[in-house]
Amino acid sequence: MATEAKIQKGADWASRDFWHRLAPALHIGDAAYLTSTPIFEVNEETGGTLRELMRAEGYFQLPAPQWNLPLEEMAALVATLDKHGIPTPFAFLFDEFWLLFVKLNRLIESQLGPGFFMLPDFWVWFIDPARDGRGWTPHRDKGYQALREDGSPKSVTVWIPLSEANTLNGCMYLVPADRDPTYGTPQDREWKFAYPDIRALPAQPGAVFCWNQAVLHWGSHSNPRETRPRVSAAFEFQAGDVPPFNTPLMPADRVPTFNSRLQLVAKQILQYQHMYALAPETRRIAEGILRG
Repeated sequence: MATEAKIQKGADWASRDFWHRLAPALHIGDAAYLTSTPIFEVNEETGGTLRELMRAEGYFQLPAPQWNLPLEEMAALVATLDKHGIPTPFAFLFDEFWLLFVKLNRLIESQLGPGFFMLPDFWVWFIDPARDGRGWTPHRDKGYQALREDGSPKSVTVWIPLSEANTLNGCMYLVPADRDPTYGTPQDREWKFAYPDIRALPAQPGAVFCWNQAVLHWGSHSNPRETRPRVSAAFEFQAGDVPPFNTPLMPADRVPTFNSRLQLVAKQILQYQHMYALAPETRRIAEGILRG
């Protein structure tokens, strides 16, 4: 599309003003806004229950909390990025996308322990049934090395739909840990599970999914009978007492500056290009951002 090419080649992606024009209702580097919404608390009983679920099945799912975040506007921004041919992870230039995960710090701490870090591994999806869209193909984020000897996680992924995710617009599917014969073993690249054990995970906007990084999962293929795209975001985290799975590790209670966000987004575009088609022009833009 000519419009997409014009934006990619001519827009100043290093300018906050450019991004503000795309989503004037959202925030970028607003210190007051970043500190105005509380972190969700998790009591020990709930944390213990979720830890047992994580060890047994490798994941848990929670209904949407009271986010006090504009989920519809966030999903609309992702649609705008997609419309203009801008990689959707640029949504993480906005404060709201960081707050999705910062607000869950206590929940993540219940799985990884105190002193955990954000990993420089995140993404945003816009799965459009009208374009035969699909999520990422079946994979394990880090594999068996992301588990401790007792089966608890060294690292986790948190995935949040910003729109309804259903079986026709590409909801998540996974194989529960206790139904996966090669889960947690050096043979985890061999898939020997039974098809009836695959679990679909439809969800309403704002629901919270957390899985350890040894679980086999994927986003399904959409169907044109559904007209609503699936919009979602995910972030990865690791415990503080294990070697880095990726760098730079980031303190979980701080949000990076705008310039750091730009660098991190460019890193995502390049490090995940094996999972999606990356246009040469987009690759050059990402490489240019990383060069500064």
